[in-house]
Amino acid sequence: VDVQSPFRRHNSTPVSSFVLTAYFNLGSLRWLFFCALLLLYLLIIFSNVLLVCVIALNRSLHEPMYMFLCSLFINELYGSAALIPFLLVHILRDVHIVPAPFCFLQIYVIYGYAVIQLQMLAGMSYDRYVAICHPLHYRTRMSRNRTVALILFPWTYGLLATGVTIGLSSSLELCGNNIDRVYCANYPIVRLACYDTTIINIYGIVMTFNVIVYPLIVISYTYLYILKVCWRGEKRTRQKALNTCAPHLASVLNFAVAGFFEILQGRFNMSHVPNMLRVFLSLYSLLCQPLFNPLIYGLILGLNKIPPCVSSWTSTARCVSNSAAPTD
Repeated sequence: VDVQSPFRRHNSTPVSSFVLTAYFNLGSLRWLFFCALLLLYLLIIFSNVLLVCVIALNRSLHEPMYMFLCSLFINELYGSAALIPFLLVHILRDVHIVPAPFCFLQIYVIYGYAVIQLQMLAGMSYDRYVAICHPLHYRTRMSRNRTVALILFPWTYGLLATGVTIGLSSSLELCGNNIDRVYCANYPIVRLACYDTTIINIYGIVMTFNVIVYPLIVISYTYLYILKVCWRGEKRTRQKALNTCAPHLASVLNFAVAGFFEILQGRFNMSHVPNMLRVFLSLYSLLCQPLFNPLIYGLILGLNKIPPCVSSWTSTARCVSNSAAPTD
């Protein structure tokens, strides 16, 4: 629990903006970083939008697993839009000052993205559990209504829970405005409070359990049963289950490792770690995950669906064009 000194109360001043102090002088390399980040953002947009369109246009993909993936890709577009354009602007700036309302808006979007991401991955693990462990009851257990509920719950819970967090943080009296990050983050702002933040910290612990620990328990539980069923099954069954679950498991591990680094940096003194490494670790989950997921799911699950979908799309467009052409 982070308890602030009561003597700092007298130094509180209204904070209208925050200063991001983790930026360092890139010199002539700033344009190189700018172009690399811009290229990464364009790849994120292209890959996620492409797979959303493929799922939407191909009726054979209108299944629960692909509906989860579609929601996952939309969430990655949502989260990356709050960070990468912001970084592109600040890479070219010498002064890194962010208005307080925009800072809290960025925290709301980024934290909401993280909550939705892990909750969605937990829902996907349940879908895989039912498909592999109870295949005869899959249509009943993963009905359209239940699938919609499992997709809407992460969005509703993530946006509401993050809204409560922002409401608590934005009401604090602050004794400073320096944030040792390259983007706005909630816990560094809470640490600037002029008084005891025990209540907020307790709420943060509860949220950490609900947002991180509980979904990971669900994912671990479902995969234990999946492994148990695969171990008893034939070699062909094991191979099929592995091919189905490998992308999801890789996505979970990648996001969990990135989240661990983020929590580590927020809760412990990392001043002995080189600044470049700290910046990379803080950005890893927000930059790599939105590109990692569409690549791995596109290559392993949906790559064979893209050419037929594109072919169908172009043939439909050609048909419409021919029907619209004037006749002699």
